[in-house]
Amino acid sequence: MNLLPVVVTGGTVGAGLALLVRELLRAQPALGPALARSAPATLTMPEAELDREEKWGRWLLARLERLPGVRIPTTNRALLGQGPGQFMLKKTALAGLGLLCPVIATIPWIIAGVSLPFYVPGVVGLLIAGLLFITPDLAVRDQAKRAREEFAHALSAYLDLVALKRAADAGPAEALEKAAEAGEGWPFLYLQGALRRARLEKIPPYEALTQLAHEYHLPVLDDVADIMRGSATDGAAVYKALRARSAALNAELLADQAAEANAASEKMTAPGALLAVLVMLLMAFPAVIRMLTV
Repeated sequence: MNLLPVVVTGGTVGAGLALLVRELLRAQPALGPALARSAPATLTMPEAELDREEKWGRWLLARLERLPGVRIPTTNRALLGQGPGQFMLKKTALAGLGLLCPVIATIPWIIAGVSLPFYVPGVVGLLIAGLLFITPDLAVRDQAKRAREEFAHALSAYLDLVALKRAADAGPAEALEKAAEAGEGWPFLYLQGALRRARLEKIPPYEALTQLAHEYHLPVLDDVADIMRGSATDGAAVYKALRARSAALNAELLADQAAEANAASEKMTAPGALLAVLVMLLMAFPAVIRMLTV
């Protein structure tokens, strides 16, 4: 028996599945773009310093963006720190891999003398290419959802820090900036960048937070901006409002985690039942065989 076709086909399918799983894995927002966004506008990376992948991807995007079905998730991609060129290059590369996988998989079978209709690899390749082409969109959507959840957890701590700064008689802008400087994660880098731009552009800090919330679709940040709008008149009331919003946000996050845990438990019901059935069949198999052979 010639094992070469089986080995090559299995390797090709395994490589495709590995790339698909890699796209769907949880990814943190890139630190480099976050630092670039937190810097003043004059210090951001110029267009000429884009890396090679970003340039090639933007070249592809300029030629493919008019095609139907080709779109770039701007908000989610910006939240994760992915450039449009890199995103488009990844989509195109995955689609090309999907087109080539069936062709490469049929070569060993052709060498072994097994004939296949010529249209079978083409049709299968188009289906796989279409699936892989939308995989980055699904991955970015899932990663952005998790990033927003992580931002909500960080914002809960940020609310407590701002409330403590206001209780210590710090001014509204000072409380927001000092609380943001206390953190080191990417959510705090975003907050630091927004507040730094507010100071340079001479705008109220709560307006910068509102712009940040709208730019990356962070609705939980709107509450902080709304609370801080009235911080100049009544510090005690703002302190209570911040602590109340922090407690409510923590309750919401715990409820979401409980719902997610319940959904994961329900998904494990069917595999658990199947495993129990298999164990019962395995235990009953010797007795059944003995009864049939007597």
